[in-house]
Amino acid sequence: MLWECDIVNYINYNVDKKPYLVGISGSSGSGKTFFLKTFLEHFQKEEITFLSLDDYYNPPGKLTYEENVLYNFDVPNSFDERQWTSDIQQLMSGKTIHKKEYTFNNLDTEPSLLEIHPAPIILVEGILVYHFEEIAQQINLKLFLDVDEEVALRRRMKRDIEERNYTYEDVMYKWINHVLPSYRTYLLPHKDLAHQVILNNVDIPENIVRVTEELSNMLKRDVLGY
Repeated sequence: MLWECDIVNYINYNVDKKPYLVGISGSSGSGKTFFLKTFLEHFQKEEITFLSLDDYYNPPGKLTYEENVLYNFDVPNSFDERQWTSDIQQLMSGKTIHKKEYTFNNLDTEPSLLEIHPAPIILVEGILVYHFEEIAQQINLKLFLDVDEEVALRRRMKRDIEERNYTYEDVMYKWINHVLPSYRTYLLPHKDLAHQVILNNVDIPENIVRVTEELSNMLKRDVLGY
């Protein structure tokens, strides 16, 4: 069963037609990337815009491999909260923003310049989107992807070894010293405050497709007026 609670229409759209803010959060390995990709596929590009907290890391400078392993990317001061807040407010007021894509210390990758346009629905995603209160208080629909810690570790291990060239020992160091403490301190307390908790322990794409379709239909009906 994917949904931890029944499907309820949590939408309470403002009559003045301000953009509707949707948040997606969850631990590393909770399946946010696939959930997000699938969710966005249900909309036309002019209906929804997307902002990832990952693109708001404070530049740590060029790190060696060893420094990268020791650097904690999972605490609030790793992010540029001021710019994150400012850019969302700009989008909420109908303005286009420009932002360099974060490349996760990949020195061989030239960061793309992202042009992000306003839309009736603004989707924000990241591990700490509910921790930064100024924006969190404005989010109309808070989604929380929940996963058992052992499942999250398995997924992160696979990703970091195959895609980011970390060793098993380095993944475990970050998991024990950075990821879990941050999750339990800055993210888990927000689980009970989410409008919808989505349990995602099984790797069955059809489940995510179904859930995102149900959510998108709610938003299209109550926000976009379809």
